[in-house]
Amino acid sequence: MRPVIGIGCDVEPSPHGEGRELMYVYGTYLEAIEMAGAIPLLLPPIEEVLERTLPLLDGVILAGGDDLDPASYGEANAACRELLDGRRQRHDLALARLTREQRIPTLGICLGAQLINVAAAGSLVQDIGSTLPESIQHTGRTGTRGRHRVSIEQRSRLAAVLGAIEVDVNSGHHQAVKDPGRGLSIVARSGDGVVEAIEDASHPFYVGVQWHPEEMLAEESAQRLFHAFVEAARTCGRLRRKS
Repeated sequence: MRPVIGIGCDVEPSPHGEGRELMYVYGTYLEAIEMAGAIPLLLPPIEEVLERTLPLLDGVILAGGDDLDPASYGEANAACRELLDGRRQRHDLALARLTREQRIPTLGICLGAQLINVAAAGSLVQDIGSTLPESIQHTGRTGTRGRHRVSIEQRSRLAAVLGAIEVDVNSGHHQAVKDPGRGLSIVARSGDGVVEAIEDASHPFYVGVQWHPEEMLAEESAQRLFHAFVEAARTCGRLRRKS
């Protein structure tokens, strides 16, 4: 049986009439889930839906998006740009906490890595460029991703999954993890020291990466990451159904 992977929806006003809105995910996430042998299930940011669908899920992807409200990690807004829809923020933070508590495999991507951290009482760098002026360029030109290399902790789960301690990744973010949350470890950084990945080593699979592997599916590192995540979801799903 193919595992079911839930993925939270983004929210924005619809161009097709006042009072309407769109709840969606980018197709690249769905392609990545399917490529790795799983079935995607979209999770709209509605509390009642989350309560009913969580028992159906074998794994969860926390997708990219706009900036978290800094109040969620105890700071004033000093350098955020567009803030994430409040419903999605509440939904995805709750989802990150629940999947950790219930040991459901979880992969956080870009904003998703930051959600994992804030859900565990960690904090964020609100703007890399102004806070760390000597940093490399982490945002690409308009509509594109940059590229740079990240170094991965040798004994981390992420290094084992990728089969490497250095990988080239795409980059399109202006925020990053600052202080890791409870029980989380920093397991990858770019050359300027900016955090690029975190994980909970005690969890079956609880990993956040700052890049967008769903846009790198032709590359071995992305394929390995999604296949390892889906395999963890398959295994954990079987165990949950037996219990």
